[in-house]
Amino acid sequence: MHAPHKRTARRNNRSVRVALVALGLTLTAIPATAFAGTAPAPTAVHHQEAAATGLDDPAKKDIAMQLVSSAENSSLDWKAQYGYIEDIGDGRGYTAGIIGFCSGTGDMLDLVELYTQREPGNSLAEYLPALRDVDGTDSHDGLDPGFSEAWETAAGDPAFQQAQNDERDRVYFDPSVGRGKSDGLGTLGQFAYYDAIVMHGDGGDSTSFGSIRERALARAKPPSQGGDEVTYLNAFLDARVWAMKQEEAHSDTSRVDTAQRVFLENGNLNLDPPLDWKVYGDSFHIG
Repeated sequence: MHAPHKRTARRNNRSVRVALVALGLTLTAIPATAFAGTAPAPTAVHHQEAAATGLDDPAKKDIAMQLVSSAENSSLDWKAQYGYIEDIGDGRGYTAGIIGFCSGTGDMLDLVELYTQREPGNSLAEYLPALRDVDGTDSHDGLDPGFSEAWETAAGDPAFQQAQNDERDRVYFDPSVGRGKSDGLGTLGQFAYYDAIVMHGDGGDSTSFGSIRERALARAKPPSQGGDEVTYLNAFLDARVWAMKQEEAHSDTSRVDTAQRVFLENGNLNLDPPLDWKVYGDSFHIG
């Protein structure tokens, strides 16, 4: 079971950064047969609304961060998570920051390297050799006992906060939004991609974002291929739920079932407030 205020497991591949940077090249459209879904088709108005803005609209991006934070930290206050750091025992070492950078998957190393390029004398710089050594493992060698305190100290530095924002965008947000737009998806669909990449990464295994998308494409065509958006998103969320259930740390699928699926069933393809949803039994609202 997921414990509130505790990050769920994520990223299945230590080279996730490289894979995601290449996302637009590697995840080309795959021929798929249409799936005769039973979900109602969205109205033309809904299609127009979905196309009106994207998840990269500043207001929608803030909503995306609040939605993710509700699942990851049981809080809508995502900006309070810069200093979050914890080893949740998922085999990925330390998980930290606004998007759950992990010491065992490479993205935390990339973040600290970027921060050190910008602020050479920061509190985390001395841990770079250790971060390189533990990359790909769950080891704390060279990190304990001071790394957590150093992270929390760095979190008070606006430069470190900006570095977290920039790495989130470069590695996760921008690639997923770009992929969603190229598939013809509106704001909700782009968020579904973003939330999946945050949790699953884009490694080569069957539960990665790319594999989830392929499973969806085997059942339904995205709008870019002439398919119905609601039918495709239902197929994608079905595939996402399957992937989550393959790992114990992801087995509670409420961030899909009682959040994203609710917005989809309401025809809210543009993620327009008010939004009401539940994650792990907790209720949230954005007015």
